Amino acid sequence: MRAAHPGAFPLRSAHQTSTDRGGHISVEPRVNEQIRAREVRLVGPEGEQVGIVPLERALQLAADVDLDLVEVAPMARPPVCKLMDFGKFKYESALKAREARRNQQQTVIKEMKLRPKIDPHDYETKKGHVMRFLKQGDKVKVTIMFRGREQSRPELGFRLLRKLSEEISELGFVEASAKQDGRNMIMVLAPHRNVKAAAVATREGRTEDGPVPEGEAAVLPEVVTADQG
Repeated sequence: MRAAHPGAFPLRSAHQTSTDRGGHISVEPRVNEQIRAREVRLVGPEGEQVGIVPLERALQLAADVDLDLVEVAPMARPPVCKLMDFGKFKYESALKAREARRNQQQTVIKEMKLRPKIDPHDYETKKGHVMRFLKQGDKVKVTIMFRGREQSRPELGFRLLRKLSEEISELGFVEASAKQDGRNMIMVLAPHRNVKAAAVATREGRTEDGPVPEGEAAVLPEVVTADQG
């Protein structure tokens, strides 16, 4: 290990390289006395270019303003280092990563199958399923199945899909318009952005007013594929 520069303050990072203890290679940047270059291209805390300076001088400047010297571009010649509060930087990076993971929602597509001459009661039941899926934040592929002579009456399918899209319009919208696919007619519905956001909040045990009380977090229903009627 390099001896600490007399003007530098203690490291705020517990970073260890793979050669220190034989562990995994760290993905964290080198900080302060971990930096090995003789000189660095220094960037100030506000992004201003200071220029190429000896490492000792860069460490002294960092100590003078109570900041860390962080190697942000180790492959550059000379490596680029920036003056920053490394602890604060790691904290903000963790928050951003958490938010990015939260925004990366898996696209789940449920399927609902109907017949063009479906019974009104069955239609209401399946519409209820579609609405439930949308409230969960999922997309729904609605399939109209034609059999025999029904294939010569595509208008029945279009009419049924138009009716369904109008009746669930408060929860979702038509993402892919109805189109014929062999013996089937397919339309894809997607939840409105605010509906999906509410579903995500519920899954994470949150509400607009704060966390959902313990024991009241929503439990997602099982996948339902209705193919009768």
